[in-house]
Amino acid sequence: MQEIEEMWQKVLLKMQNLVSAITFDLWISKLEPLELKNGETLILGAYSTSAKKQILKNNSKQLADCIREVFGDYVSFQILDKEEKEEYLAKNNASEKTEEEVEQIERPQFNEKYTFNNFVVGKSNQFCYAAAHAVAENPGSKFNPLFIYSGVGLGKTHLMHAIGNYLTEYNPNLKIKCVTCEQFMNEYIESLGVTEGGKDKAIFEFREKYRNVDVLMIDDIQFIANKNATKEEFFHTFNDLYQNNKQIIITSDRSPSEIDVEDRLKTRFSCGLIQDMQIPDFETRMAILKKKAQLEKFYLDDDVLNFIAEKPFTNIREMEGMLSKVFFFATLMGKKSASMEDAREAFKEDMFEKQERITPENIIKKVCEYFGITENEITGKKKNKEIVEPRMIAIYLIDDVLDIPLVSIGKIFGGRDHTTIMHSRDKIGDQIKKDNKLSAIVNDLKTKIKG
Repeated sequence: MQEIEEMWQKVLLKMQNLVSAITFDLWISKLEPLELKNGETLILGAYSTSAKKQILKNNSKQLADCIREVFGDYVSFQILDKEEKEEYLAKNNASEKTEEEVEQIERPQFNEKYTFNNFVVGKSNQFCYAAAHAVAENPGSKFNPLFIYSGVGLGKTHLMHAIGNYLTEYNPNLKIKCVTCEQFMNEYIESLGVTEGGKDKAIFEFREKYRNVDVLMIDDIQFIANKNATKEEFFHTFNDLYQNNKQIIITSDRSPSEIDVEDRLKTRFSCGLIQDMQIPDFETRMAILKKKAQLEKFYLDDDVLNFIAEKPFTNIREMEGMLSKVFFFATLMGKKSASMEDAREAFKEDMFEKQERITPENIIKKVCEYFGITENEITGKKKNKEIVEPRMIAIYLIDDVLDIPLVSIGKIFGGRDHTTIMHSRDKIGDQIKKDNKLSAIVNDLKTKIKG
C-alpha cells in the first residue's frame, strides 16, 4: 500500500499542473487511493457523491492520462463516493492496517506548498526566515527553542511547515511531532481521564509520545495560559527534550512576556531565540502576490496586483483572499489571466457597486465645500497646510468610500505617485485614531458624501 501511496503522490503532482488550483484543492487532492485491484484498476475514494460527479464530469480524461503515465498504460481507475467507499472497505477488510502503515499515517502531514522556496522574504520577516532555515539545517544545535510570534496570518504556520518539509526531505529518519497547543492539552486531559486501572499506562504513553521525539513543534502556545495542569506537563516535556538536545519550535500570537504563564516557563521560552514577524510592507506584499500567482500558474496585470497590494491589510490571508476571488472569477470565465476589468467584476458586489452613485469628483467637491477651497487648489501642487490637510482627507475618503486603485487616485490628484497617495491615506488613518476633532471632521464628511 505504501508503494501505491507514493505513486499516487506522483499522479497528484501531474494533476496539479493540469487543473486550476481551486479544482485541485476542492476535488482532486482529497481523493484517496484504496487499492490497485488485480493490478489493473486503481480504486479511489471521494469524500462525497458531488465530488465524485464533479471529477468524472470535468477531469476524467486528465486523471486517466496521469494514472496511465504513472501506473502503466493498462491501468484504469474507479471512483467511489463516501458510502461506496465504506462498503468497499468493509467487504475487502481494507480498513485493517499493519503497524508500519499506522506509523506512516501518523507522521506529521506538512502542507507541501509551505516551503522555504515559496516563502517571500522581506524586511518584516527576514530574521524569522533566517532563523527557521538555520534550525531546519541543524535541529537541536542552534536556536533552541525557536520562538516565533506575530499577529494572525503573517506566515508563522508557513515557516513551521517549511521547517517540517525540509526535515522530512533531508532528515527523513527524525521523529517529528507537530501539534497545536489545544491538541497537546486535549490529549493530556484524555490520558488523565482514563479509568483508574489504566491511568498510569495512559499517562506514560502520552509522555512517551511527546518526549520520545527529535523535533517538537507546538503552534499557538498562548492557549496554555490558565491551564495549570497542562502548563506543568508541558514544562516537564520541554525540560526533557531540551536537556537531550531535541529541537523545540514554538509559535504564538504574542511574545513570551505577554503570555500568562509562570516565570519559569517564560524563562524556558526565552532561552533560545525569539523572533517576531511584522505586517509586510508594500513591496513585500507585491512580491507575495506575484509568487502566489506564479504558483497558481495564473497571470495578472500589474494594476490588479497594485490594487490588491496597496490595501492596508493586517494579515496576508486577507490579501490572498482578494487574490483568490479574482482567480475564482477568472476561472469561471475560462481564463488563465485577469485584468483590472476582471477584478472590478470580481469585487463589484462588495466594492465597486459604491461607485454607481458616488464618484471621486463628488467626494472632492464635498471636501472643497467643507473647507472653503477650490478643486484646482486641492488637486494642484500647493503645499500650505490649509490645502494639504483637506487634500489628504479627500484622498483618505476616496480610498475608504470607493476603494479604487491608488494609482487611479494619484491621476486624479495631478498625477501623484501611488506611494504618495498611500502615505496621505495612512497618515489620516493613523491621525483619526488619536485626534478626536479630525475624526469628527472625517465622519461628518462621510455622512455628507453618503447622504
